[in-house]
Amino acid sequence: MALAQRLDLRQAQTLVMTPQLQQAIKLLQLSNIELSDFVDREIEQNPLLERDSGPADGGSDPAGSDFGGDGAGGEAPGGLDGPGGMEANGLSIDGLNGRDDGPGPAPSDGRTRDTVEMTSSDTLAASSEAPLDTDFENVYGDDRFSDGSDGGSEVYGAYGERGGRSGFDDDDSNLEATLTSEKNLRDHLTEQLKIDLPDLGDQLIGLALIDMLDEAGWLVGFDAQAIAEQLGCGADRVERVLAACQRFDPPGIFARSLKECLAIQLREKNRLDPAMAALLDNLELLAARNLPAIMKVCGVDAEDVADMVADIRKLNPKPALAFDHTPAQLVTPDILMRPNPGGGWLIDLNPDTLPRVLVNHRYFARISDSAKNKADKEYISERFQSANWLVKSLHQRATTILKVASEIIRQQDAFFIHGVSHLRPLILRDIAEAIGMHESTVSRVTTNKFMATPRGVFELKYFFTSAIQGADGQAAHSAEAVRHRIKTMIDAEKPEDVLSDDKLVEILRAEGIDIARRTVAKYREAMKIPSSVQRRRAKMSRM
Repeated sequence: MALAQRLDLRQAQTLVMTPQLQQAIKLLQLSNIELSDFVDREIEQNPLLERDSGPADGGSDPAGSDFGGDGAGGEAPGGLDGPGGMEANGLSIDGLNGRDDGPGPAPSDGRTRDTVEMTSSDTLAASSEAPLDTDFENVYGDDRFSDGSDGGSEVYGAYGERGGRSGFDDDDSNLEATLTSEKNLRDHLTEQLKIDLPDLGDQLIGLALIDMLDEAGWLVGFDAQAIAEQLGCGADRVERVLAACQRFDPPGIFARSLKECLAIQLREKNRLDPAMAALLDNLELLAARNLPAIMKVCGVDAEDVADMVADIRKLNPKPALAFDHTPAQLVTPDILMRPNPGGGWLIDLNPDTLPRVLVNHRYFARISDSAKNKADKEYISERFQSANWLVKSLHQRATTILKVASEIIRQQDAFFIHGVSHLRPLILRDIAEAIGMHESTVSRVTTNKFMATPRGVFELKYFFTSAIQGADGQAAHSAEAVRHRIKTMIDAEKPEDVLSDDKLVEILRAEGIDIARRTVAKYREAMKIPSSVQRRRAKMSRM
């Protein structure tokens, strides 16, 4: 065979992920906080992008630039409808009732709605493939901020220095001086350390112990010899300082184990007698609710055991949590759902999570005319295309989220009407096939997206549950609904009739749910529900 060079022409199909397509896919899976940070970075890098902070009523901004919208006329650069001034991203979907009624009359204020009206499953006339009527408003509303053009200077003049009046009855007091901060655990312990241990060396050891506390207030992995070598002192001195620190407030602080934490608090209440000490040495018996073994170990009767258990229940096994003032992180829903007075549901995109991004066409035209060389013109053109693509991507993201949420509500309509017991088994493929999208797209849309419903705030992933086959070939049941049914039966059981896992399986199969005993045990353990033996002991001890 001769070796030679030759030129061949071949035809093949390949999928190329352009940077713009990668950006659009990335935006789909971002949460509202991550999306806001991403938009802020893009605005910093692109001089043609602006975040609109004016009123979202269809009026003009302070600079005289217009917002694009329906009926504005013309085709704005970049493919979005607009008058050619400033361009913003927006969304309007309404009348999702199973028929195409046309665009309909515009609202009286000149703005379109970003709302979906849906009928419930018992009155829905069309199939899940009903088309979505979409039009563009080019504005992502966020009315919480203002650029100061609505009279803010007058307020400042009345209460600020410009107006010659300081406000608040001309009191020159500093508002910052009235702010208070809650004392943290370290400051609370340091104050006690300086009072109880006047020696500077002991205070240094005490500060080292304070730094070793975990979030519960325990000294996990405490090694007196290692601390002594690090600080250049004796291990006995470290133990002596630790004993002094264990008398600090809150009681139970600086404990090295659960037993020691409870013992410190019981000693403060003068309840650490020999019987209680024996109970602390056998906490595993208390966890197992083994009352006969506890009575034998402690040498007391059932009444004394009940009193000892009641005293232990009043203790705090994690004393440091009393100083945990970290505020809870609230979830801002991306979709707002509410009942429609005429029947069905109304679905809105939360305007607080949608960034209002504008493309300044007038500034683009001005700097394009003043560009002198080819490099400047290429940079301006690239920034303009990037800005337009970001606006389109944001709009597409909002449209896709609303489309997926609408189909989820259609599929889970019985859940919103009757509760979790009517939750249907659902997978990503069901939604993807109904709306004509790929499963990966639906997966990205449902990641870190929350919906506020009349039954609470749920992540979109919550509505996707596995199926449990029904008995005798009946319809499948949602795993979440089965877990809820198991918890409901256990909560309603009586002390003399505690339901075992086998009994739960029998009841569920009688209700048409084909489930194995190990599955019931797995669901029960996932919900942190004790076994039937432990529940029986706990219920009998309360009688």
